Amino acid sequence: MVHIFSRLGVNIAFDSASGSVHVVDDVARDIVSCYGKTPRGEAVTAVAQKHGIPESEVEECFDDVEELVREGKLFSEDKFRPDVTFVTSRPTVVKALCLHIAHTCNLDCDYCFASQGRYHGERALMSFEVGKRAIDFLIENSGTRHNLEVDFFGGEPLMNFDVVKKITAYARSLEQQSGKHFRFTLTTNGMLVDDDVIEFSNREMDNVVMSLDGRKEVNDRFRHTVGGVGSFDIIVPKFQKFAKARGEKDYYIRGTFTHLNPDFMADIDVMLDLGFDRLSMEPVVADPSSPYALTEDDKQIVCREYEKLAERLVERARAGRPFTFYHFMLDLEHGPCVYKRISGCGSGTEYLAVTPTGELYPCHQFVGEKRFLMGNVFDGLTPEGEKVRDEFKRSNVYTKPECADCWARMFCSGGCAANSWHAAGDINGVYTYGCDLFKCRLELALAVKALIG
Repeated sequence: MVHIFSRLGVNIAFDSASGSVHVVDDVARDIVSCYGKTPRGEAVTAVAQKHGIPESEVEECFDDVEELVREGKLFSEDKFRPDVTFVTSRPTVVKALCLHIAHTCNLDCDYCFASQGRYHGERALMSFEVGKRAIDFLIENSGTRHNLEVDFFGGEPLMNFDVVKKITAYARSLEQQSGKHFRFTLTTNGMLVDDDVIEFSNREMDNVVMSLDGRKEVNDRFRHTVGGVGSFDIIVPKFQKFAKARGEKDYYIRGTFTHLNPDFMADIDVMLDLGFDRLSMEPVVADPSSPYALTEDDKQIVCREYEKLAERLVERARAGRPFTFYHFMLDLEHGPCVYKRISGCGSGTEYLAVTPTGELYPCHQFVGEKRFLMGNVFDGLTPEGEKVRDEFKRSNVYTKPECADCWARMFCSGGCAANSWHAAGDINGVYTYGCDLFKCRLELALAVKALIG
């Protein structure tokens, strides 16, 4: 399948099976559009007449297109669809854990999917004993994997910072003898960030995710304390200090946009003005009846905002002031392996979430849903948990009818399993709204890549 589109003033022909991206002029665009549908002679005449050019020029362009077809860079065959068992039958190893260090939070964010950090249960803090066992579980179930990932998540993990430190130290103490290397990520709302947190994180954390929704009025509308005090004025100076101290180490300022601020570029511009240059802004996932849930009418607005974002990325890159936007990051040369392109993030198989009591779930967005309880770090997977694991293992772009023939399938990998479950009641279903936004983002990301590399 070849997807042809125009964004940011460039025409792009994207071959979904090979992953080849071609920037084409108007003549080549029209040739690719009719290739295989219209006899060559008729196509050449029609394109020549449309553009007012000699047929010889169209013939030459047609030859170039046919050469790309022979090279497997246009209209290439999908080599993976016939036998996807190489994905579903592969050995299962765990490479990443999301540790729910704290099922509690010092903010009361209205849109929080985790119900203010409690995940629809009781407030709780992870003990060092549970965290220690989680690290052991990860090592024991990681097979030959060398690089292992641990995310400190919540709630607000800094409400249990001493345990974060102890778990990190314990994991580091095992690296040499186990032949493993740990990569740590901390996600925080910033309220408890201080010099100790900054120093420790910059030494131990490979990535830090800081939550900020942009404009003060937008951020404080949702991200406030139980008493209604907005977080913006408290966290921004802390995040600025934190980001500056990170140096070359990764961080992201992560925001959420809702029905109340679909014009999220105004929020991104605020982040840029505050000095942040590694950004993420994600659509809220909420019950459609919620007053902040994105609507069909918002979709067009959001896509226009993505276009403004793409233009800003190009503009600033050319001015020598580049910034990174997480969902526009593409590595066309060394991107995810075929396994990940087909099966996605690895939730339920390679990636698991651990609650404060040590329970195992496919990912943080399934925590508290007993249907997806897989076991615990002390006893491993239960028989029912193994069934859940195998269910996720079998799920991929080819098991989802709506995804199997989609041009974007090798980038979205079938989408988020949790979003599919909550939207369609099936991890092999489709969250259509998110799908539409993803394809809009992807077209623009490919255009940005074509313009600035």
